Amino acid sequence: MASLKELKGRINSVKSTQKITKAKQMVAAAKLRRAQAAAEAARPYAARLSAVMASLAGKVSGDSAPKLLAGTGADKRHLLVVVNTDKGLCGGLNANLVKEAKLQAKRLIAEGKDVTFYLVGKKGRAPIKRDFDKAIVAGFDTSTVKNPGFAEAEAIAAELVAMFEEGKFDVAHLVYPTFKSALAQDPTTVQLIPVPAPATAAESDAVVEYEPGEEEILEELLPRYVRTQLFGALLEREASEQGASMTAMDNATRNAGELISKLTIIYNRQRQAAITTELIEIIAGAEAL
Repeated sequence: MASLKELKGRINSVKSTQKITKAKQMVAAAKLRRAQAAAEAARPYAARLSAVMASLAGKVSGDSAPKLLAGTGADKRHLLVVVNTDKGLCGGLNANLVKEAKLQAKRLIAEGKDVTFYLVGKKGRAPIKRDFDKAIVAGFDTSTVKNPGFAEAEAIAAELVAMFEEGKFDVAHLVYPTFKSALAQDPTTVQLIPVPAPATAAESDAVVEYEPGEEEILEELLPRYVRTQLFGALLEREASEQGASMTAMDNATRNAGELISKLTIIYNRQRQAAITTELIEIIAGAEAL
């Protein structure tokens, strides 16, 4: 059984940890408001861009379609772009993203596809490397940037488009967290390249004529769409990270409080037992005299 001194040291240690987790919870809560607002503000732009693409894609077909829309004509080599966080202490967020990426990889491999990985963020690299070491072809480090934004999304998009044009993959899928609330961040997988053509274009009574032609506009718009998707994924990642971190630190703070209560009860019982023992020894000595 631990001595009173050891118990006192453990209680003080847990109290120090509780102060740290409480501070981290408050920091994450403050950052969450800004990150959530940024993620939600980007969603309407992405939706509107998809609607414009639907209108344009419906007017382009055959050999005139840009490569980013038409694809390579093959469906053999698949690239999984996995967006993880750079920091830990955010619950099971990264574990869920890695699990989703591995499930997608195993599904594609079962269908006879070749799967490779492009990793964004640090925390997902080690668990993916354990199972798919030789399949990791490239990555992008966002840990050196305080708040990854459109510049980083543009750099990632440029590298992915260059890899696609060089024929290194046929289809790219984006795996990232979608922020729902501080308690829920859902792993999401969407096709990134070639840009998926909407099944039906948005219906409108207006007749729209494009200048220059639809092909020229799509040549400019498709890379922007890829950049927008990646930018949105980075914003969703930031909001998800702060929400998961706030929840995890709140749970850690409450668990520390419960542990402090239990240790305090044990400490008080042992202290009372020690006092009682000393009193008994004093009384027994006095009676012996």
